[in-house]
Amino acid sequence: MVYGERRVMTVFVKNGNVDQALRKFKRKIVDSNKLFDYKEKEFFEKPSQKRKRKKQSAVVRERKRQEKFHKERK
Repeated sequence: MVYGERRVMTVFVKNGNVDQALRKFKRKIVDSNKLFDYKEKEFFEKPSQKRKRKKQSAVVRERKRQEKFHKERK
């Protein structure tokens, strides 16, 4: 079901097993990246701070990639 830009996630409870339905719901949330999007938009972030954060994460990714590359060469 689509309402505007929101997508409704549904999980059915079978045989009164709420714990299993909750685990499925949590897995759906994590797989769809909804939780990350929510946390990212929870507070306003200035564009300069956003650029700084993205640049820092790119540096970390590159450093990790370089470490992996050097481990393979040894």
